[in-house]
Amino acid sequence: MLVDAFGRGVTDIRVSVTKRCNFGCIYCHDEGLGPVLKPRMPHEDEMSVEEIQRLLRIAREFEIRSVKFTGGEPLIRLDMEDIIDRAVRQIPDVSMTTNGSMLGKRAEGLRSAGLKRVNVSIDSLDPAAFQEIRKGPLAPVLRGIEEALRVGLKPVKLNMVVFKQTVQHIPEMIDFISDGDGLKLQLIQFMPELVGQQDWMVDIDSLKKWLEARADKVLIREMHHRRIYLFNGAEVEVVDPVYNAEFCMNCHRIRVTHAGELKGCLNRNDDLIPTRGLDDEGVRDAFRRVVANRVPFYGAYVKEYPRRDPSHAVPLEFPAA
Repeated sequence: MLVDAFGRGVTDIRVSVTKRCNFGCIYCHDEGLGPVLKPRMPHEDEMSVEEIQRLLRIAREFEIRSVKFTGGEPLIRLDMEDIIDRAVRQIPDVSMTTNGSMLGKRAEGLRSAGLKRVNVSIDSLDPAAFQEIRKGPLAPVLRGIEEALRVGLKPVKLNMVVFKQTVQHIPEMIDFISDGDGLKLQLIQFMPELVGQQDWMVDIDSLKKWLEARADKVLIREMHHRRIYLFNGAEVEVVDPVYNAEFCMNCHRIRVTHAGELKGCLNRNDDLIPTRGLDDEGVRDAFRRVVANRVPFYGAYVKEYPRRDPSHAVPLEFPAA
């Protein structure tokens, strides 16, 4: 296993297969390669199936044990099923993050190819609000979630970005997952360091206080000491990396860009190490280098940042239903 200078072993890899997307989320930090209305074959800038398979074969040599495919929107690629089929031959634990809009027609094929589970990004159950935030229709996303559950891509984790435009929709989203077997909700803190818009931030510690006061039970994960709030048996987890040095100190992930560059931190683009054109030993060296260069974003790369004090947080207030 590769271990960085801070003692963080790398166990997971996230692979972006495209920058293209058919949605235009207002908080997206990546303009991508242009809007796409329907699935297509790989863009010339994107890694081929064979390139992805080789990277994962070498990742397995370093005891990386899980891979998650991301985008853009992964299902823009018509060969996503082939990518997953090749991936599971190297690293059996394969998952994917998707906007869900094209999942309904492909969930069964993805499951047959070896996909274990999916994360679906969804910020509201109100069609008008969803359209305003994500610039796409809600109905096919709900169909995709339903189909993912039907074929067994469980748990289906719903990723909801928490910021001023979405926070009012959290209670309805919790009700939604508590009625569905196999659904989990991840409330993901808005990251202004990627897109600016500081005034969109919500006090995430106040949200945690609100959840704790209403949950049937609260569990604490070993990793990051993250809290999991149970509502009628369904799990709600808060992912809060902003100004959170503990979160960064427990990061065990590296990333691959759509163009095949290894990347040690989501928040940085000054640490990219190309792999295209290298032989296998060159790729192995690239893995060693990207891990050797990893540092916690908060606490090492960024040393001056606002310190959070959860003890001073006041629970959020939501309008009565």
